[in-house]
Amino acid sequence: MTAANELDEVRAALRRREPIFHQEEFGHARADFERMTAAGFREVGASGRRYSRDYVLAMLEERHRNGWLDEPLQLEDFHCAPIDGRAYLVTYTLHQGERVTRRATIWRRDGEDWKILYHQGTVALEGD
Repeated sequence: MTAANELDEVRAALRRREPIFHQEEFGHARADFERMTAAGFREVGASGRRYSRDYVLAMLEERHRNGWLDEPLQLEDFHCAPIDGRAYLVTYTLHQGERVTRRATIWRRDGEDWKILYHQGTVALEGD
């Protein structure tokens, strides 16, 4: 397999997983979120606040109980770039109703699966 073909496969696998924690096929229980995230996972939210893995997992449980997945999402400008042999940076723009955010996720290949190392969302400026 060529490097370009391999990157295409990685890009397709990670596109299926984004936006993170919204994809029903990967599950919505705490155990599913634990499986998706590395032990050292960190997130920087759209507010600029930093969140630990435990905080994010608890927040996700609550949001999913309250029908969080019912909101329509539109993802655009998806890009995937290798960082090293096992890690990739994914960036995209996410539209959630009137809210637009720029997202970045660092993924690491873990055997046949993928783990999220880091995620950040930044509110986009109007007209940007």
